[in-house]
Amino acid sequence: MISCLIVDDEQAAIDILRQYVEKTPFLTLAGTTTNPIEALRLVATQPVDLVFLDIHMPQLSGLEVLPLLRGKCQVIFTTAYSEFAVPAFELEALDYLLKPIAFERFVKASQKALKAQAPVTLPVLPAALPDDYIFVKGDSKGHMRKVAFNDIVYVEGLKNYVSIYTEQERIITLLNIKDLQERLPATRFMRVHKSYIVSLDKIKALDGNLILFRDGKATAPLGDTYRRGFFEALQRHVVGGKSAE
Repeated sequence: MISCLIVDDEQAAIDILRQYVEKTPFLTLAGTTTNPIEALRLVATQPVDLVFLDIHMPQLSGLEVLPLLRGKCQVIFTTAYSEFAVPAFELEALDYLLKPIAFERFVKASQKALKAQAPVTLPVLPAALPDDYIFVKGDSKGHMRKVAFNDIVYVEGLKNYVSIYTEQERIITLLNIKDLQERLPATRFMRVHKSYIVSLDKIKALDGNLILFRDGKATAPLGDTYRRGFFEALQRHVVGGKSAE
């Protein structure tokens, strides 16, 4: 059982999360507060495994509170502001929930805390490694080009063909972006715009709605439709290590 604390300066937001906690079998509510300073006291005086922490609050922001909780409990941010996602990832929050929060998304985030408490067991057999490349058709009949996933920076779709940008060159093939997306591993590549797929491994930073890559040359736009899924994908990588940005 995971003991959790809800911290938000809006009582309505607390009430929603309280209902979610009550519906989740492996969670128990240790308390709620609208005051981030009171939250620090509660964590220090009673067992708390997980804090659902709002970011935009008076007195102290959630980004200021999290470092004070490090080593004491896990933190899941809850906020209406997507622009805080990158600094939240850098602080190694367990997850980042954008309001309004769906119950299914709440449970998925809470399960990360449950997994963090579970003992680590080694698999009996190693999993088979997936293919790390694809073949794409060239501009001449019968010509096929091997493209390694590690080389792909991003993909741009234009009508019925796509441009695959690697760190060395641009490869054009007659294929629509949706079909190519289905052939790329979802753990490594993300659709971020109706016309763009990016390699999560190649991302250096996010500047507003512009994705910057490690080569320092190329950029890709982040579309509003894909914004929430993009931040959730980033969060999965940050949980795995600090170098996933």
